[in-house]
Amino acid sequence: MKFMKLGSKPDTFQSDGNNARYVASELATDITVTVGDVKFYLHKFPLLSKSAYLQKLAASGNEENNDEIQISDIPGGPVAFEICAKFCYGMTVTLNAFNVVAARCAAEYLGMHETIEKGNLIYKIDVFLNSSIFHSWKDSIIVLQTTKSMLPLSEELKVVGLCIDAIATKACIDVSKVDWSYTYNRRKVPEENGNDLNCNGFRNRPVPKDWWVEDLCELEIDLYKRVIMNIKTKGILSHEVIGEALKAYSYRRLPGFSKGVIRSGDVIKYRSTVDAIVWLLPAEKGSVSCSFLLKLLKAAIIVDLGEMAQEQLVRRIGQQLEEASVNDLSIRAADGEDVVYDVDTVQKIVKEFLMQDQNAEFESEDNEVQEIRRPGILTDASKLMVAKLIDAYLAEIAKDPNLPMSKFVDLAELVSCISRPSHDGLYRAIDMYLKEHPGISKSERKRICKLMDCKKLSVDACMHAVQNERLPLRVVVQVLFFEQVRATASSGSSTPDLPRGLKDLNIGSHGSSRSAATHPEEDWDAVATAEELKALKGEIAALRMSNGIGGSERNGGDSRNSVDKVAISKMKGLLKSKRIFSKIWSSKGAQGENSGSDSSESLGSANPEEAKSTPSRNRRHSVS
Repeated sequence: MKFMKLGSKPDTFQSDGNNARYVASELATDITVTVGDVKFYLHKFPLLSKSAYLQKLAASGNEENNDEIQISDIPGGPVAFEICAKFCYGMTVTLNAFNVVAARCAAEYLGMHETIEKGNLIYKIDVFLNSSIFHSWKDSIIVLQTTKSMLPLSEELKVVGLCIDAIATKACIDVSKVDWSYTYNRRKVPEENGNDLNCNGFRNRPVPKDWWVEDLCELEIDLYKRVIMNIKTKGILSHEVIGEALKAYSYRRLPGFSKGVIRSGDVIKYRSTVDAIVWLLPAEKGSVSCSFLLKLLKAAIIVDLGEMAQEQLVRRIGQQLEEASVNDLSIRAADGEDVVYDVDTVQKIVKEFLMQDQNAEFESEDNEVQEIRRPGILTDASKLMVAKLIDAYLAEIAKDPNLPMSKFVDLAELVSCISRPSHDGLYRAIDMYLKEHPGISKSERKRICKLMDCKKLSVDACMHAVQNERLPLRVVVQVLFFEQVRATASSGSSTPDLPRGLKDLNIGSHGSSRSAATHPEEDWDAVATAEELKALKGEIAALRMSNGIGGSERNGGDSRNSVDKVAISKMKGLLKSKRIFSKIWSSKGAQGENSGSDSSESLGSANPEEAKSTPSRNRRHSVS
């Protein structure tokens, strides 16, 4: 803390205990100055010799009452006036970072300029500010804080601007010139606990580039914004350091921000803080983490910052989405809504991510929109990370019993264009949704299950799926088939192509000549009982022991076709024996005219030989 003592005489202002101040002197006082509720009994000559304002008041007063002056609006009140009065008397005045602004403003109010007397108070205070206060990091911050109560005069006197520039300049100096004594809110480091701070290299400890960010968190948002703007204008510090400063301020000044919420309080105050932080964000990608941006978006939604700011954050988040976690994306829905999560906002973020790979467009001179072909800027790794992230997010929002299936499906389909080797995460999300929404229709169950590819389920996922009573039969049959084909394929590293019959089963009745009038879809989309699942699994697992598959494994290149044909033949025999599939096989005649399939691998074929000799029967037995 820097101090300045003015004058050489000891302080002799005394108080009578009744809000009265007077000077211990043999001379009787001849003027009374009332400041607020405090009366100062003083002498005219010392005051009028240094204050133009008091001269004017004394001259304009009437002769009967010119020894009483009322000053009600002096900056700093009685305390600041007392400093000025002591200086007039030549008493010792102590200035520091806490009172110097009030003293400067009071001196300006009283007109204590050099034109009245050389070496007057204003001159001495300005020298103190420039030679001492603005050279101290700590004092500059303290003084800047005190200027707020002295507005607008402190702004007019340029004290605010000088403080801001002093702080910004020090924040931008080379770290090699920074001593730890600059900071006064720093966290304790192990070396500080020792007896000798010079020992073990405390003072030689490397100073980080963001050494100043915690100290500036003491400032209110309006002053903080101006300091950061000044720092950015200098163009010396990196955008990562600026981002770290904004992060530190957000965590300090927004209660609950670290958890993605804003505690109840002054909403207008928090809104201005969030707005300033969004406005101050460096334009460079990666200047702040995606997690921080999502917390900022959550705060912006809570304080109702406005669409423009929220859209800006959505764009920024979309550019870094691969860095996010499920917890980051868990944006709560607005109060009063039935759903738990704001899925619409997440959809916008995913769209922004995917838009980075779209072709840019520009308008030529003849006003024709042309397209610039350019390679996608998204890497396969970042796409895969986002796909896995959304799979996990879908599993989280699926727990919401009020979540409409359309929101779930729309979000899942957004990332369906991203190829990923495993659909286990998507299967978990689908299973969770089926578990939490048992009342959905067969068609809805079919639609949501079509999101995943059974060929991309791991062994563990397949084991779970074949025992899952929430899945439609079509899905269980596909999982069982691929599980056994994968186990018996000679290469052991790739999955055979989906047979035509199972393709038809997967496609269903969409967009082909297979009419829904035959109604087999309803049976396929029904769920199986535990006993039926066990029977299906047992029968198809027996394929591994069959001579047909064993031979195919030994026949090299013909193994896949043999496996497919035997598997279909076995499944067809099994399905015909089950009660739940009786409608499928009893409608053979009606289905024949409508089927467009001529595949010998259709589920309708009793065996491969029959399929080759009677293609029309094969068509009748195809399952759409």
